[in-house]
Amino acid sequence: MTAADESETRRARLKALLKDFAARWTGTRTFVVSSAVVFLFLAYTGLLHTIVAFLCFLLLAGISATRLMVVGETTPIRIGLARRDESSALGGGAAVALLDRIPDPLMVVDLSGRVVYANGAAEVLVGKSAPGRHVATVLRNAPLIEAVNGVIAQGSARVVEYAVPVPVQRNYSAFVAPVEGGAPSAKYVLVLLRDVTEARRVEAMRADFVAFASHELKTPLASLSGFIDTLRGHAKDDPEARDKFLSIMADQATRMRRLIDHLLSLSRIELREHVRPSDAVDLFGVVNDVTDGLAPIAEQYDVEIGVTAPASLPKVLGDRDELAQVVQNLADNALRYGRSGKRIEISLSPDEKGGKPVVRLTVRDHGPGIAREHIPRLTERFYRVDAAASRARGGTGLGLAIVKHIVNRHQGTLAIESELGQGSSFSVLLPLAPQK
Repeated sequence: MTAADESETRRARLKALLKDFAARWTGTRTFVVSSAVVFLFLAYTGLLHTIVAFLCFLLLAGISATRLMVVGETTPIRIGLARRDESSALGGGAAVALLDRIPDPLMVVDLSGRVVYANGAAEVLVGKSAPGRHVATVLRNAPLIEAVNGVIAQGSARVVEYAVPVPVQRNYSAFVAPVEGGAPSAKYVLVLLRDVTEARRVEAMRADFVAFASHELKTPLASLSGFIDTLRGHAKDDPEARDKFLSIMADQATRMRRLIDHLLSLSRIELREHVRPSDAVDLFGVVNDVTDGLAPIAEQYDVEIGVTAPASLPKVLGDRDELAQVVQNLADNALRYGRSGKRIEISLSPDEKGGKPVVRLTVRDHGPGIAREHIPRLTERFYRVDAAASRARGGTGLGLAIVKHIVNRHQGTLAIESELGQGSSFSVLLPLAPQK
């Protein structure tokens, strides 16, 4: 190696040391704390007025010159992977551009625990100021920080799942692994995040479906099995008993079919609850179609269904089939549990919510009403005020849960008011369709 080569190597090493010094000195609280200590010492010794100006000038000038020489700017330093130029440790701007196109959040952390790179998807989670900060101040999640520290200490890849509870709970799966940087001696830790919220929701829904379905189907299946055994035994030659038992079996089979239909409907609605509907729907026409279909049942129960609406009602933004299901479930509940009042009133009217125009749909019955303590739980799956009475009337405990999820998908609100002996009122507020 020639003297010129040795000199160039020493200059490169010195530049690297100065660069690391500038990044570490100015990127932490050390500079602030050290400066405070120096000032306090000088003030205490009485040398503040004679020496402090000269020392502060040399110190600040030296740091400024170092940063200008090494980094080429006076803004906060983003070294190595954080710099999106051709000198990046990833091998150039093209590599960084490729990582920025990855839809999943990706970060790279150095062995001191500081973030040196965050792609575009990660910036949505941790902000654009993440490079240069310690990973613990950026992610703020104990299992994930523990995984990063474990990879730094042991060098073996790890996978960890964690949840972010606010503002809306999201679940993430993090792949944490050691990687080699562009420089021969540079080592980093890669943190790749995947949003698994939807997958966990599907798993939870499947588990709920199995648990609820097995519980709710157990009673009618046991009833059917008992009647089948009876018909095979002493009742097989008794026409009157056979007809009675077959009628009960038909009712139980109808209840099981309704329960399965509701479970499948609820699962479909929950899966697409985040997708907003885009059609303009005539809610008055939907109500008329539903009440026409319920007319035979209302006549059987000797219940009158009245519909009131203004002459010109604006259309709402929604899915017609799902809105028909909302009206169907609310009216069906009123018929099942409020038919003693002999009258059901369905009204439509323009209204406002938060200063924005909406349409209010209200279904009111004049039945026995609901105790106040039950109202907050009415939209829970399989919740019943009186489980035995609900099953006797063919209820599944899913009607209002379906209504709640449909209303959520339509960005509307559901309100329930009831008093014992005064009947119940269910109101849905739905946003208007855009005017063409």
